[in-house]
Amino acid sequence: VQLQASGGGLVQVGGSLRLSCAASGRTFSSYVMAWLRQTPGKEREFVAATGWSGSTTYYADSVKGRFTISRDNTKNTVYLQMNSLKLEDTAVYYCAANRRGDNYWGQGTQVTVSS
Repeated sequence: VQLQASGGGLVQVGGSLRLSCAASGRTFSSYVMAWLRQTPGKEREFVAATGWSGSTTYYADSVKGRFTISRDNTKNTVYLQMNSLKLEDTAVYYCAANRRGDNYWGQGTQVTVSS
């Protein structure tokens, strides 16, 4: 599967952004999808994940209540709605797909939160 993330940009503290990740192929619904992020000098960290149907979701404590992950299997796309953004949310955000232990990564999209 190939993944293409988009939607990053510059936003002020308290603002919102929606990231999208479009996947190629006809087996999108068989992948667990996730968002991770990375800042310079730090390891990539988990942000959110969703199961095959989108009914099951998981969040890092740092984003719980502010971010929402969702997926549209008819469009082969996973989303990350980010609200109430904080300075510490600034990072490169990556989408990832997992199936049967195999991981696939998209290119990152930069999110910058400014004061």
